[in-house]
Amino acid sequence: MHRILPLLFILLACASAHAQQEVMVSQYMFNGLFLNPAYAGSHPYVSGSLLHREQWTNMPGAPRTSMAAVDGPVWKDRMGLGLSVVHDQIGISRDLDISGHYAYSIRTGGSSRLAFGLRAGLSVYSARLSELTYWDEDDAVYAQNLRNALVGKFGFGLYWHDPRTYVGLSVPNLYSADDQVSQANATVVDDYFTRHFYLHAGRVFPVSESIDLKPSVLIKVETAAPPQADINCNVLFRERLWVGAGYRTGDGAIAMVEYQITPVFRVGYAYDMTTSRLRRFSGGSHEVMLGIDLGKDPIRIKSPRYF
Repeated sequence: MHRILPLLFILLACASAHAQQEVMVSQYMFNGLFLNPAYAGSHPYVSGSLLHREQWTNMPGAPRTSMAAVDGPVWKDRMGLGLSVVHDQIGISRDLDISGHYAYSIRTGGSSRLAFGLRAGLSVYSARLSELTYWDEDDAVYAQNLRNALVGKFGFGLYWHDPRTYVGLSVPNLYSADDQVSQANATVVDDYFTRHFYLHAGRVFPVSESIDLKPSVLIKVETAAPPQADINCNVLFRERLWVGAGYRTGDGAIAMVEYQITPVFRVGYAYDMTTSRLRRFSGGSHEVMLGIDLGKDPIRIKSPRYF
């Protein structure tokens, strides 16, 4: 039995990967480009982030995600350009996604803007079923060893924001050219990469001269899985330290912290405590982030980064 359990964990992770293929991070409110291409160029400076997530620690085959992104405004802040690189390793599958993001924004008020975003990317997908401990050479499914399949992806998003509020709606994977992957998994699924719809919103409320409160929500809808919501609340102390907590429906509780070291560098950490039956096997999930904001003008940009 002890040899079969790791296989069951890997298969469970692979099933989860299919149900939730797009990026899932707890610190989404500070990494909007991974959710919405219209987020590109929403700040008047170049912004970048590095993030690594270890999900369901101590469980064989658990998801591991590494991400990097950079974006900034162009053409008198009317357009935004961005680049993201995401590497996912879940069980026997690996996916390297490289995407470009373009946004065009229009002014909707004195300090508010509405942006329309497009995403175009290429994924390199691999799945090595022969690496499983138990597999049947006569089974057409387990005989597949899909290596370096190229998948083109295209997405769309809307993003409205002012200095203290944001609302976004996106479909990061509106269309994917995944014929090669779908054919390799024809006995399991008809269309491997499915559409995910994201609705995310947040607002900052000043409590005092040194404290701000920011509730936020992220609703995820996917055609092959139940809807899921992240409900969070962060508190900003003296414009430098964020401390927050949240709840992900059907999954668990979240604790997070972010510190603005300098006007350029900020660091963040999040811990997810699993409340589902997986808690018997998992030590929770850990997520670390490094943010870099280049070209900040301290005279022109007086407020802290809220999102």
